[in-house]
Amino acid sequence: MTYPSLRDWLFSVKTFAASMLALYIGLAFQLPRPYWAMASVYIVSNPFVGATRSKALYRVLGTALGAAAAIALVPPFVETPLLFSVIVALWTGTLLYLAIMDRTARSYVFMLAGYTMPLIAFPTVTDPSTVFDVAIARTEEITVGIICASVIGSNILPSRLAPTLIERADAWFRDAAFYGRETLSGNIVGKAISACRQRLAATVNQLEFLLSQLGYDHTHPEILARAENLRGRMQLFLPMISALADPLIALRRDLHVWPEGLDALLSDAARWFDAPLPTRPADMHEEAGDSIADSLRARIAALQPAHDQLTGWEGALLSNALWRLGQVIDVWQDCLTLRTLIAHEEGSWRPRYRHWRLGGTERFYDRGLMLISCAVPVSAILVACWLWVSSGWHDGAGAVTLAAVACCFFAALDEPAPMVFRFFAATAASVVFAGLYLFVVLPKVHDFAMLVLMFAGPFILIGTLIPRPAFNMVTMLTAVNTATFISIQSAYDTDFLVFLNSNIAGVAGLLFAYVWTRATRPFGAEFAARRLLRSSWTDVALSASTAPLADQRNLTSRMVDRLMQLIPRLAASDEHRHPSIESFRDLRIALNALDLRRSRRKLDGDVPAAIDRVLAGVSDHYTRCANARSRQSASPALLSTIDDAMHRVATRGLAQEAASAADAATAPAGGVARARVSQRWLRDTLHALVGLRLALYPTLAGQRPHGGTTEAGA
Repeated sequence: MTYPSLRDWLFSVKTFAASMLALYIGLAFQLPRPYWAMASVYIVSNPFVGATRSKALYRVLGTALGAAAAIALVPPFVETPLLFSVIVALWTGTLLYLAIMDRTARSYVFMLAGYTMPLIAFPTVTDPSTVFDVAIARTEEITVGIICASVIGSNILPSRLAPTLIERADAWFRDAAFYGRETLSGNIVGKAISACRQRLAATVNQLEFLLSQLGYDHTHPEILARAENLRGRMQLFLPMISALADPLIALRRDLHVWPEGLDALLSDAARWFDAPLPTRPADMHEEAGDSIADSLRARIAALQPAHDQLTGWEGALLSNALWRLGQVIDVWQDCLTLRTLIAHEEGSWRPRYRHWRLGGTERFYDRGLMLISCAVPVSAILVACWLWVSSGWHDGAGAVTLAAVACCFFAALDEPAPMVFRFFAATAASVVFAGLYLFVVLPKVHDFAMLVLMFAGPFILIGTLIPRPAFNMVTMLTAVNTATFISIQSAYDTDFLVFLNSNIAGVAGLLFAYVWTRATRPFGAEFAARRLLRSSWTDVALSASTAPLADQRNLTSRMVDRLMQLIPRLAASDEHRHPSIESFRDLRIALNALDLRRSRRKLDGDVPAAIDRVLAGVSDHYTRCANARSRQSASPALLSTIDDAMHRVATRGLAQEAASAADAATAPAGGVARARVSQRWLRDTLHALVGLRLALYPTLAGQRPHGGTTEAGA
């Protein structure tokens, strides 16, 4: 076990000091529940200033929104318990849906508003005239705790988020360098590579939430923009490096063709990936470049096959591999530059990788699964309310509210039941700790200084574990629940039966939440992965269809975002068949199809019609996959269609090259430039077709395409 670091101890001491300050203020101003001020400190505190500030702001807003809803809804509906239960459940479910929709720190507003309303409303149903006072008091108590946590966290040895961003980025670079090195050597399977792929996707997903908190850390807007650009290129690296693997494996393993100089090029690129990260932004101006990257690009250009070689399968594969290697180099150089500029907050940047795919902002949401996730808390509240009303249990409100909180907390998880059980276990432990304090320790405490001393040891020790992801939820809940269950007031006045009855209600509510969640959400990551896969097949079919697309950038952004959600789930549900490799191929097919849709408008002759046939075949294939809800084998007819299109594109490019050479002396400069642009579009079209063939038929990479000119290159 790793012992707490100095930063963990510092965070714990600061949090404890803030909680004691909040408790003191609550007692001094005779707030009804001063212990809520103490508990709120542990809820919002984070080792980093930006995260604490953002959570504090959003907790205030969420609490105020939930309190206002309770004030508005309790008086008119309190006489109709069943209708009131339905209203509360629908309020919680709707706000929870909005929270899941928002993957930034702002989601906390909706989450808190969702379960704060029942926290205030249910305990006041027996005396609705008190709802306004309870709502105001709760808002005041929570605000006191939030202010104390923010002030102490921001002014006493504050920790900034920006260094954490660099730490996460550096971890990504280490994993990406390993993944890139293995890919360049032709190795794309194995437990280590699968785990690395999962970490890369997880890091990209975590950065989205982290970046949403940077704005509260006094980070310059330009740094925020660079961090967003860095995350965008990190997101593209995995699909791009996986696209490079296919032609390299085909050349090395299936065709046993390996051009001279390619080994050295790949070895040098791998060494560049493994090189130490830059430590200063020197020479990173708009007019300057990375000398290693420029050298690699020059060697790529030197290895490019001539136009007549593109009519052969080996030449087309080599051209495709070199083209994709150039893209990977551009993206890697951009990532290195952005990471250095963010770390030093200076310098200028000109992107090396510029593509129409960049700039999309759309995210993927599985709305059906989101509705299921929200339906569980809604139904739990309804059933718990029915049991409470039917039993006539006076303290049953505590059971319903904690059941609502637990179900909301973990609704976005694929398998929430285990976390709900941990919540239950932490709460049960908190009841024991609170009982020991309340009946053994506190009777001997006669002033606030002694109270602080009695709290210091356990709370500081627990606080050192809160920054650790593995212990965060359990330790935070233990601290919050213990502070709440002790229910410290200005004078010692307690009753064992009252304590036992009220706290058993909370534990019973959490046990009910666990049983209900286990019964209503028996499926987990595999179910979510199947839904994501089917949705991805639908988007691939859309990408290749003739249907108009409003924004290809946003379609691309949605598909890449879905892939980043899918990879961790696939790794969790199936480690041996490497389904994530197939998912990368699906994305590549969609991107190649979009490239073909763009390039066909720039070409003439019989090429556009051949491309249309390819796109129609791809769209039909993925429509079949989506309808069958399982991956289908691509038909031999589609393979022949792709081979025919490659033949026509290669032949057209060869003819244009010959015509350009013949007319070079007499044609005007503008005509020569247009011919070169047309040849570039033909080469890009060929790359897209080669990518489609490799992704759809990976086992046939060694089989040369059927067709006139492609046979000649065999």
